[in-house]
Amino acid sequence: MKIILNQDVHNLGEEGDIVVVKDGYARNYLLPKGFAVLFNKANQALFASRAATIEKRKEEKRKAAASVKDRLDQMTLTLVVSAGDSGKLFGSVTNTMVQEALAKEGIDVERKRIEVASHEIKMVGNYSVKVRLYEGESAHVKIVVLSETVVKKAEAEKAAAEKAAAKAAAAEAKKTAEVETPVVVEEVYGAEGEDEADTDDEE
Repeated sequence: MKIILNQDVHNLGEEGDIVVVKDGYARNYLLPKGFAVLFNKANQALFASRAATIEKRKEEKRKAAASVKDRLDQMTLTLVVSAGDSGKLFGSVTNTMVQEALAKEGIDVERKRIEVASHEIKMVGNYSVKVRLYEGESAHVKIVVLSETVVKKAEAEKAAAEKAAAKAAAAEAKKTAEVETPVVVEEVYGAEGEDEADTDDEE
């Protein structure tokens, strides 16, 4: 069936594109959801009149994709997962995990645009994940996969070290305070006056 896309459809085309799909896919999914309309003279004329508006939207999407690409290419995400002592993951890194990590960084990307092959990330370590953007543009995000056990151990050791350092600093401060006792200086007033009075009496 020949149709005109009413909006961008992943792995199919962009708004305004004329494509041929299976009848069932069009009737059961694309047409009912408003993702596409039938290809006919009336709809063709309608999209021709909207060509300038559609192109403007495409240009905005290109600019947005370029901006996101720059951020993604420079980004490093850290994922903490369950792993054994050998570093082998108990599960796998999924595109949902990457999507959630990106969302925390303020980047909203469709899960299906993030390519994570589960068989590729089986161990802790450094990886690169491909994110497909607009019009075939793509970016690569650096991923650091860490063991949850190792991270928790490192955090516990850090907390213990900070606690010990704080305790030592408090003890040192207390010791310094005890050593530094205030010095009181007593001044005697009127001594010179008394001497002068004694001299006057002698005369």
